[in-house]
Amino acid sequence: MIIAWVLSLLLLLSSLIAHIERLTALEIISATTFVTASKQFIAAEKALLACEQNISSIALQEQSACHIQSVGKGLWLISTIGSPVLEVLILVDEKTNLATRLHWRQHFE
Repeated sequence: MIIAWVLSLLLLLSSLIAHIERLTALEIISATTFVTASKQFIAAEKALLACEQNISSIALQEQSACHIQSVGKGLWLISTIGSPVLEVLILVDEKTNLATRLHWRQHFE
C-alpha cells in the first residue's frame, strides 16, 4: 500500500515537472514573439513617419517603404509595405506643405 502511494506521488511530481517545463517553454516563446513583433511594429511606424514627412518628394523616389494613394483634395492614404501593415490618412496643407495625421490604423490580414 505504501509503495503504491509513493509511486503515485512520484508520478504526480513527474507530471508537475513536465507541465512546468511546457509552461516555461511557452513563456519563452511568448516573450520572444512579443519582442520581435514590437521591433517590427516600431520599424513600420518609423517607415510610415518618414513617408509622411517626405510626402512631397516621395513620388520622385523609386524605392519607397510605403504605398501612397490620393483619396481627395490634400488627403493621402499612406500604408507600409510588409508586415505589420500600418495605414494613416493625412491632410497635406497646400500653403505650408505640412502633413497632419487624421487617422491611424493597423491592417490585419
